[in-house]
Amino acid sequence: MATPTPNRPLIVGDPSGPSPPYPLRMEGRVISGFGRGSKELGIPTANLPVDDTQTPWISSTPSGVYFGWAALRLPADHPDALPTESNPTTTTTSTTTPQDGQPPPPPPSPPTKPLRQGANGFQIYPMVMSIGYNPFYKNTVRSAEVHILHRFQSDFYGAELRLLVLGFVREEKDYSSLDALVADIWFDCDVAKRSLARKGWAPSGVGVVVGVPKGDNGGSDEGEKVVVVSDGTLDGEWLVRPSELVDGDEGKKD
Repeated sequence: MATPTPNRPLIVGDPSGPSPPYPLRMEGRVISGFGRGSKELGIPTANLPVDDTQTPWISSTPSGVYFGWAALRLPADHPDALPTESNPTTTTTSTTTPQDGQPPPPPPSPPTKPLRQGANGFQIYPMVMSIGYNPFYKNTVRSAEVHILHRFQSDFYGAELRLLVLGFVREEKDYSSLDALVADIWFDCDVAKRSLARKGWAPSGVGVVVGVPKGDNGGSDEGEKVVVVSDGTLDGEWLVRPSELVDGDEGKKD
């Protein structure tokens, strides 16, 4: 198995948070891409249109790998859609009277807090994204391919996706083998997770979805999803503002 490019930092950016020109914003509906992420790399991607009129900064941004937060608005029937904040999870406690000689039941557990997602139907996840031509595949069209750091149970083409790009991970490069490319991509994911874990890089007061690793596969196989209410200081309000797209409009603005 190939190893990542040597001497790469595991954390990027100042601990206090992003610095100009970041954060950068990008949004749209997820479109079909080259079809290589899941099949060849084992790393599925969500693609957004590269449109200078909608995302003016992208034409002057160097090709490479970036990281930040993704806000995804899944349809209610998607298997990864979370309960809304109006449907709190609860715990049940036993009210059975103990029999003679039996230990008393445990004290009632406090009710759990509502399962919080971002807001307005959006769920927030850490992400890495590639902007460019991917020299290994010699693409002729510039693309924006987003790998959301969560293992989804099914596709979500057409879903509304917002990106808050916070920093630069590495330059775009060619690779001698597919294994070498995959090794660097998994390293990119680790860089994103570690960098976003700092208070200055985490959104303030909203829930973010993280995966609990399952097994010993180095984080590449995530099990149960958990919502953690971030205590960060980053302004993430844009990620969860009400939707501006109309369902079924194929990505056109209202």
